[in-house]
Amino acid sequence: MSEQNRKIVLGLGNTLQTDEGLGVHALQMLDEALGPQAAIELIDGGVLGLNLLPLVESASHLLLLDAANAGKAPGTLIELKRNEIPLYAGVKMSQHQLTFQEVLGLASIRDKLPPFLHLVGAQPDDLSVGLGVSKTITAVLPQMITQATNKLREWELIPPE
Repeated sequence: MSEQNRKIVLGLGNTLQTDEGLGVHALQMLDEALGPQAAIELIDGGVLGLNLLPLVESASHLLLLDAANAGKAPGTLIELKRNEIPLYAGVKMSQHQLTFQEVLGLASIRDKLPPFLHLVGAQPDDLSVGLGVSKTITAVLPQMITQATNKLREWELIPPE
């Protein structure tokens, strides 16, 4: 049995489907904002689904960056705490999310859900096939990065400003 001690930021989404890929785009921006550091692993989870289970189960801190379909206005920023993130198939948050919800559900059943788990995302505007994100999402990505860095500071994984 391995310890849960990895500190991970996981960008989720399909970068070939416009705003569906916002988690991966946000991860790239966060990487630039943080600069070189060794305490946190920044991982492009794309649409890897169940292949992410070992990674999830090895984390003590897991920050998810993702498109989140919460029925809000496009571009609305969304933050979900550990107990608010759907663990089972009740709420489909994005195209790939059902599989990732299964990953979280399996980790929970196996009592290996990360103790520190948080999602930072935005309501997508355009889910059509295409590269890059919509203008709506481009406008809110900086705020998303601020929310992500604030959470990492709260978890004491990066130094205060």
